[in-house]
Amino acid sequence: MQITKQNIMARMNDMYGGMSKGQKAITAFISDHYERAVFMTAAKLGDTVGVSESTVVRFATRLGYDGYPEFRLDLEEWVRGKFGRLQEVSDKYKESSNAQILTEVLSADIEKIKDTIALLDPNAFAQAVDTILEARTIYLIGLRSCEPLAEFLSFYLNMIHERVVLLKTTSVTELFEQMLRVGDEDAVIGISFPRYSMRTLKAMEFARDRNAKVITITDSIHSPMNLYSSCNLLARSDMISIVDSLVAPLSVINALVVALCRKCPDEIHRNLTALEAAWNNYQVYLNDEINFIDNEPMLYYPLKKPLTEELS
Repeated sequence: MQITKQNIMARMNDMYGGMSKGQKAITAFISDHYERAVFMTAAKLGDTVGVSESTVVRFATRLGYDGYPEFRLDLEEWVRGKFGRLQEVSDKYKESSNAQILTEVLSADIEKIKDTIALLDPNAFAQAVDTILEARTIYLIGLRSCEPLAEFLSFYLNMIHERVVLLKTTSVTELFEQMLRVGDEDAVIGISFPRYSMRTLKAMEFARDRNAKVITITDSIHSPMNLYSSCNLLARSDMISIVDSLVAPLSVINALVVALCRKCPDEIHRNLTALEAAWNNYQVYLNDEINFIDNEPMLYYPLKKPLTEELS
């Protein structure tokens, strides 16, 4: 059967929304464990995922292959190409000095931010701001390399909004337990970039099914994250070495926080004032800073006596 030149992962992501429950489970496993799946027979893959061998074969034909062997060959080619690209990146920088690597990587990140400015829809950005401010509870999820982005956004949203839940999980079951009370008055923000996290994708699907407002921060209009979102914030994130560049997504998150602060400056001021009072009352920063009250330090640190004095 003739199939398009679209890579195998993109094809699975594009067709994910129309798949059966078993086919979605196969897609999730292959996306998260492609280095293992490439060596598996249809029977072994089915046994690992918990579906029948015939379900695996139907999964391959649904993607446009004549059968599972052709699908597996294409997966093998994709995996070989992926590790080949990593080798190319390694070879590219092998002869570069540290200064050259610094310049090239930072220049590449600048280009990604410029691309993001052109790519991001201002109307979607405005919609995201309003949705967050109107939400009863905000749920945030970003896994693997996206976890620092979710934590950063959660830190600042907690200064703006009364109810923020940062989802942390190692399993889909645990994820659903944390999202048990999601409803149509809530907002769910999902952050994911290639390789897209299937746990994050399932959280978006669950949120959509519960009629929550879903916001995604992802890389393109072709991202499977967009299947379940009505508000998509797009930011460039390409692999420049063995790590993903998250500079542009972080800039989008920064802009989101600033826009939210401008919408409710009085509330922000009240929250920060209360937080500053708590810091002072409970001496949160005394180990790092000496704050002066009435021109006197809050704590007096006596100098340690010389050893000779202690012994005398």
